[in-house]
Amino acid sequence: MLETRPDHANRLNALHGGFLSGFADHALFAALAAMGRPEQMAAVTVNLNMQYCGAGRVGPNLQADVDLLRETGRLMFLRMTISQEDVLIAATSATVRKAAERK
Repeated sequence: MLETRPDHANRLNALHGGFLSGFADHALFAALAAMGRPEQMAAVTVNLNMQYCGAGRVGPNLQADVDLLRETGRLMFLRMTISQEDVLIAATSATVRKAAERK
């Protein structure tokens, strides 16, 4: 969850798309840690697709819900929705290259 402020807005006073994509990228890794995979905080984003489904408003908190769709030896495929007050404002799909195992 993230609080939104006026400096996150675009010229139309809606949440800026770049702010939302930055939040999405950060939320992916926070979600992996919450899923019991803290070692993946050092992973890297290979691909991040954003679908803007509605205008985000300044004020209400952002909520990210993340699902791990599939995992291979080197990659993780994730999907996320971003909402405010139970209203969908964006959806994301991402591919993450796993962090190298420490020896």
